[in-house]
Amino acid sequence: MEDAVDRVLAQWSRERPDLDVRAMAVIGRIGRAEAILDRRVGAVLAEHDLLPGEFDLLATLRRAGSPHRLAVGQMLASTMVTSGAVTNRLNRLVAKGFVTRQTDPSNRRSVLVTLTDHGLTVVDAALARHVENERELLGTLSSDEEQQLAGLLRKLLLGLGDGAD
Repeated sequence: MEDAVDRVLAQWSRERPDLDVRAMAVIGRIGRAEAILDRRVGAVLAEHDLLPGEFDLLATLRRAGSPHRLAVGQMLASTMVTSGAVTNRLNRLVAKGFVTRQTDPSNRRSVLVTLTDHGLTVVDAALARHVENERELLGTLSSDEEQQLAGLLRKLLLGLGDGAD
């Protein structure tokens, strides 16, 4: 079965047979998969009144364990976005009643973000549906294929400098 990337590769092979486009097969598929996955993950999170970036922050707080509180700086370190983007996401989450913000009593220059009870309920429900959705999205792969793909992607990410800091 042919996918959209196969068609692009065939066109490049016809138009520029002098180029080795094998890497394009991988990079193109990663990019297309990302777009499809983003769309489908976003649809599931929208069921819980969440945008993906908002879910990321709620999940970061949830993973931190009780009392589900982190300094904004800690949250920023766990994301790959600017401080302005984190601030905007937090503003929306505060408005929805999912988190609260307060000045850190031990360091008045720091702000602490805490999941509310409502936020905890929402993130737990969204997480359960998110994990189920991820299983569905990978449903065409066998367990062995899924593990192999995860290992290859880990190797690629490490090679690109994305180690756990």
